[in-house]
Amino acid sequence: MRERPFVAELVKNVTVPRMFRVRQIFPRNKIEPEEIPGIIKKLLSEEKFSSQIKPGMKIAITAGSRGIANNALTTKCIADFIKSKGAQPFVVPAMGSHGGSTAAGQREILRGYGITEEYLQCPILSSMEVKKIGVNEEGKDVYIDKYAAESDGIVIGCRIKPHTAFRGPYESGIMKMMAIGLGKQYGAEVCHEAGFKHMAKNVPLFGKAIIRHAPVLFAVPTIENAYDETCKIVAVNADEIEEMEPALLKEAASYMARILVDSCDVLIVDEIGKNYSGDGMDPNITGTFCSPYATGGIAAQRVVVLDLSKETHGNGIGLGFSSATTKRVFDKLDLASMYPNAITCTVLGGVRIPIIMESDREAIQVCIKSCNEIDKTRPRVVRIPNSLHLEHIMLSEDYLEEIKGMETIEIESEPMDLPFDEDGMLW
Repeated sequence: MRERPFVAELVKNVTVPRMFRVRQIFPRNKIEPEEIPGIIKKLLSEEKFSSQIKPGMKIAITAGSRGIANNALTTKCIADFIKSKGAQPFVVPAMGSHGGSTAAGQREILRGYGITEEYLQCPILSSMEVKKIGVNEEGKDVYIDKYAAESDGIVIGCRIKPHTAFRGPYESGIMKMMAIGLGKQYGAEVCHEAGFKHMAKNVPLFGKAIIRHAPVLFAVPTIENAYDETCKIVAVNADEIEEMEPALLKEAASYMARILVDSCDVLIVDEIGKNYSGDGMDPNITGTFCSPYATGGIAAQRVVVLDLSKETHGNGIGLGFSSATTKRVFDKLDLASMYPNAITCTVLGGVRIPIIMESDREAIQVCIKSCNEIDKTRPRVVRIPNSLHLEHIMLSEDYLEEIKGMETIEIESEPMDLPFDEDGMLW
């Protein structure tokens, strides 16, 4: 990159504004981790659930690729209940094409969330092999994970929340976990090939077929509050999923965090990763949607991504919807992990490479410099740690008067210069 010194010269005099810390205040109903075993045991002890589990049955429990609060614990509690009934639980990764579309990659994603055989005390059977179980209402073949298809029963473990690319009565949740998660790479590709325009139809179309043709017993979905904490756990019988999930989705949407200012010139995202969102950074927060079939989030002229999370294992999907990034991010990218995900979902924009700058400071400066119709001596900048943890964020000095007196934002510091080291990296 011979041009790098010249590019740095272009932005060296751009003002990075002073910023101050704020605490965003959201409703905080939560379930403590120590309460979860008792809640799940009580839910599943209800006759309509417990009566379905017979001694000796081999029962698959799904586990996905998202960073879900208490994910390992809830999975273990489901497994423990199944064992208490004399059945034999095992976990299957239900994550479509994630993990580079390999069995080892998907097992490694689960390990990163603490979902291991040692912790669960039951097997994890990871395979990309699928088995046809029937056809849907339109006559299309329906395939799911081979181990799940051949089990005596399937329990859907998942989280319910708004999707990042489409709107409908079933978004990220039980139906999607069945249609795309259990469908592995094949199921994900079939659902995505028609594009996100038709996803609201295809997810329940395939999900209902799986309920009809596979041994699905029930689901144990969780809902999270704005602080990435479990706030609700429910059990939903297979024959109740179609009717009950839409109301649970609306409830989940009402709890979602957001950035409590509506717009900015530049949004700084410290980290992106699959543990924060399937899109790396949740566009419901950042406004970086990959399709026109969903809207929301902050309105930002430019978005800068400074780093990848360790848990994403080099999968920088979503980076393509930023304006600039750092050499540090570029060096961490695992294209073999990113590309199968993008090709399968038919959205290639998320894996494009934005402008790459050597340092955090330069990446921020290039975004400020390239904004249009703003006061570049007082740019409006928002900084978030990631798209999942939004309690403590930073705002540039220009927001100070605007937010004073807001009951939902608490000012935590005076405006200060961002702490760049001599190499222009934030610490």
